[in-house]
Amino acid sequence: MLYHLFQYLDVELDLPGAGMFRYISFRAGLAIIISLGISLLLGSRIIRSLKRLQIGEIVRDLGLQGQKEKDGTPTMGGLIILLAILVPCILLARLDNVYIQMLLLTTVWMGIIGFVDDYIKVFKKNKQGLKAKFKLFGQIGLGLIIGAMMLFHEDVVIRLSPEAAAQSNCEVVSTVTIEDPTSDSGTKQMVYCKSTITNVPFTKGNQLDYKVFLSFLGDNAQVWVWIVFIPLVIIIVTGVSNGSNLTDGVDGLATGVSAIIALTLAILAYVSGNTIIADYLNILYIPDSGELVIFSSCFLGACIGFLWYNSFPAKVFMGDTGSLTIGAIIAVMAIALRKELLIPILCGVFLVEILSVMIQVYYFKYTKKKYGEGRRIFKMAPLHHHFQKLGMHEAKIVTRFWIIGVMLAVLTLITLKVR
Repeated sequence: MLYHLFQYLDVELDLPGAGMFRYISFRAGLAIIISLGISLLLGSRIIRSLKRLQIGEIVRDLGLQGQKEKDGTPTMGGLIILLAILVPCILLARLDNVYIQMLLLTTVWMGIIGFVDDYIKVFKKNKQGLKAKFKLFGQIGLGLIIGAMMLFHEDVVIRLSPEAAAQSNCEVVSTVTIEDPTSDSGTKQMVYCKSTITNVPFTKGNQLDYKVFLSFLGDNAQVWVWIVFIPLVIIIVTGVSNGSNLTDGVDGLATGVSAIIALTLAILAYVSGNTIIADYLNILYIPDSGELVIFSSCFLGACIGFLWYNSFPAKVFMGDTGSLTIGAIIAVMAIALRKELLIPILCGVFLVEILSVMIQVYYFKYTKKKYGEGRRIFKMAPLHHHFQKLGMHEAKIVTRFWIIGVMLAVLTLITLKVR
């Protein structure tokens, strides 16, 4: 909203200073400040309201140290995160940008699903919350929409050289002339095209076209590529969302890890949306994706602001309202930036947490069938509870997971050059 207002004031009225809103760096910094301000100022009021309404977490007795003290801690604090993301984003981002629209949809969509889940747990006194199949339907629905927008929306394009476009046989939307100091003319031709090309880490070409999996269809591969792409998007959205949900088990863990990921995504959005840096790094230049820096900044500020109240000992839990949403945001942003194949590295903490649950359940069922009694690999899953069972304080667990998250974030950024 403010972007469009100040754009009008700059162009039509030549208002001094209005041109600042054209710069992504200025709006990103302002987004962090506003998002932090909303989290810190409204957070305490929301927490008091949650306490007054007796919206508290019902903590099951799992025999963990300090667990009883958590019983009754206000939950549904994800509302703080949602407000701290949506308000500054609506104010500062370009609302006509398809990528911003995708992320706003994701935030509201998953926020509603998480809210309904928390509502059933708290007010209906049903510890199971929203049935798993309904959560899954919601995640699949979001994946379908995001996948379809990535494939068919006219503004979702990438820039390639004419040779690369011809080789990939993609649908050319327009041709542009850009500066090229290395050529004799000082310019070169590039094309904007619709394609299912994505970045691949650690490979020489650094690119993969999902059509390759349907190469046996020949020229029809472009028509049927959705058979591969949309299910992949659904798996990524569902997996990262559930991984974030499972990670939200000790004070500040999911929030801190998500803040690290948000900063990394902001950097990836900036380099992918900047033609000079994208050319230098030899990665895909994605027109208009730089606007995702604004959303990432809102996301970062929301996570850090919420951490003010969620760090040990937590005054509020985000609940599924927050945990499902932040995971979906991370997944959709990575897909939009065509960095979804970096998710196993970037979201390594989420991946390990969800794998620990899967391994534990599978091994328990396998040994129960084979030996007549179920056995466990971990003392408890997800993995952070395993370390709690070993006697490690949750503050130390969280700090070490954050350190691992920072290492994974750096490794993610390194993949831009390591091939």
